[in-house]
Amino acid sequence: MTTNAQAPQKPTATALCEPCSGIQRHWRKAPGHAELVQGKHSREDRGNGQASFTRYRCDRCGAAWEYENNKAKQHAGWALLAL
Repeated sequence: MTTNAQAPQKPTATALCEPCSGIQRHWRKAPGHAELVQGKHSREDRGNGQASFTRYRCDRCGAAWEYENNKAKQHAGWALLAL
């Protein structure tokens, strides 16, 4: 006797929307996109000055982003926190 029952499949991970996929990560002054909604803002004192951090959420796909503004660090910028 054969059955055609399929094994349960894992739910697919939520993908980034097209505008979020186009964000250049870890590069200062890289632009975000129009559907990012600004959230919490904080500052941290670093040895070579202050860095500011701003959180964003995408209205389209729900991705959580953080933008680090730090003039002393070229590879600051956008970081994806969660989908």
